[in-house]
Amino acid sequence: MARARPTTRPARVRVVPAVLGAVVAGVAMIGLLTACVPGGPPTPGSPPSVPGPVRPSSPTLGACPLFPSDSFWHTDVRSLSVHPRSDDWRATIGATKGLKADFGSGTWDGGPIGIPFTLVGAGQPKVPVSFDYDDESDPGPYPIPADAPVEHGSDHHVIVVDESTCRLYETFDSTRQPDGSWTAGSGATWDLRSNALRPAGWTSADAAGLPILAGLVRYEEVAAGRIDHAIRVTAPVTQRSYVWPARHQAGSTSAATAPPMGAWFRLRADFDTSRLDPQARVVAEALKVHGMVLADNGSSWYMSGAPDERWDNDDLRTLSLIKGTDLVAVDTAPLMVSPDSGQAR
Repeated sequence: MARARPTTRPARVRVVPAVLGAVVAGVAMIGLLTACVPGGPPTPGSPPSVPGPVRPSSPTLGACPLFPSDSFWHTDVRSLSVHPRSDDWRATIGATKGLKADFGSGTWDGGPIGIPFTLVGAGQPKVPVSFDYDDESDPGPYPIPADAPVEHGSDHHVIVVDESTCRLYETFDSTRQPDGSWTAGSGATWDLRSNALRPAGWTSADAAGLPILAGLVRYEEVAAGRIDHAIRVTAPVTQRSYVWPARHQAGSTSAATAPPMGAWFRLRADFDTSRLDPQARVVAEALKVHGMVLADNGSSWYMSGAPDERWDNDDLRTLSLIKGTDLVAVDTAPLMVSPDSGQAR
């Protein structure tokens, strides 16, 4: 089920109401000036310190974890070997192109920038959802509120977390119907406390068959000074194959020089993140530790996040100082415990 976005897709926004008060505001003043590795940001001109591998606790969203702490999403990839195809994949995506935060504050073209999500509780009614690709979708009903925010732009993702069950629901190309039901291209659900992957070859609401929510950059984690997961990223050309932890391909070429879905990239350890503004710096430090996972077709090096009015768009634009040449593809094969599990060594 190949789904390709325009290669020149501009940034998009979806406003999510701010949920933190003065306490987080105070944390933000401290957290944004602190790098997301122990010891703070490196002194300009000096090599950054690289602490040993860690196995952090899983971040949470509401009352739920965002997958177990030993999930691939939270893996430290600093010690992984460079993939033999690193130079080819980097060149195909764009060696001279800068990174882009595909999220922010405000609106673009009439809609918010980023992929929104909604938290619901036990009382949220479930509604029917019909899918174009029902053979690879988890059947409804889904607990999607009538006013659930839909991603602005071409993909129209809807993401809902039921806090009472810690279950994640995601749909692609989503449209609410007059009777309260929804139609979508595809849909998938996950137990946020489990490492189970989709069946091999199955899509999700994302081209790689992975959950979207876990790879989004959220304002609250940046304000706290640390992102504890890999980040979702897109590329304009992908291979007709996928590598663990991805489960699905949506490629347009068989060339081995193009990256497959699931390709993983890491920022070089000696990149001086003090060149970046505070919010961008936290994102960059996460790219050194956890990297980013290729999960969909789209513009070169577009990183996904949730919209929030507290983002500083000028700050986030400094991520463009990081070029493709500052990244390497890493070999994630040693992390895999089982091909059908997201658990990582």
